Amino acid sequence: MSPAATVRTEHADTGVALVVLDRPHRHNALDLPTVDALRRTWRKLDEDGAVRAVVLSGAGGRAFCTGIDRSADVPQPASPYALNDPLLSAGPKAAGLWKPVVAAVEGMACGGAFYLLGEAEFLVAAEDATFFDPHTSYGMVSAYEAVLMAERMPFGEAARTALMGTAERLSARRAHAIGLVSELTPPGGAVEAAVRAAAVIARYPTGPVQGTVRALWAAKEAARAHAFALAPHLVSLGSLPPAAQAARFAARDRDHRLR
Repeated sequence: MSPAATVRTEHADTGVALVVLDRPHRHNALDLPTVDALRRTWRKLDEDGAVRAVVLSGAGGRAFCTGIDRSADVPQPASPYALNDPLLSAGPKAAGLWKPVVAAVEGMACGGAFYLLGEAEFLVAAEDATFFDPHTSYGMVSAYEAVLMAERMPFGEAARTALMGTAERLSARRAHAIGLVSELTPPGGAVEAAVRAAAVIARYPTGPVQGTVRALWAAKEAARAHAFALAPHLVSLGSLPPAAQAARFAARDRDHRLR
């Protein structure tokens, strides 16, 4: 086990590396040092020939990841045509890692967590996992997150998740029924199941596996690139000023419906 800031990596002799977001006291929210640690982790795994598949999880059981840490200070350019979004470089594909990644989701996965889930090959989730996107509730445009979920879910489900904000959470069972999640496990069992699947993939020859991963992603690269080109303008022009967002967050209603 090797610590890298708030990201832990465990290597198994099966060729599987387990990457763990390790900020349970913050529901594994991503501050800027953690984003940097993820970038370094993906690069190291890409260079490690002994690693042939990866599992990504969050520590503590209460949350996989809750997106960007609200305490993170991210300076923005003074232009509606540009956006500084550190999470765009937090995922494995953004870092050039084309080894298959399986996400193991326990607890909450929301908001910026979708950047990571959107770059995994498939998801395994515990039955008590939940998914939601709080952006609209806090006066923010859900752009990148909505695009990534629209690639993985039926359009109406992605739209409902993005637009209902914190009023609803998508249950793991519903997520499995619509294809966002490929396998359900009992609570606490997602990592074990994800590692088991990754170990099967890791037994296969590297070239065919990585070629298949690239082929799968090539099927949607053009649509994603077009949507991502629009995203900075939509976020800059549509979101409330930061102070107004903070006020809505402070006054948030913690009640929600699980569907």
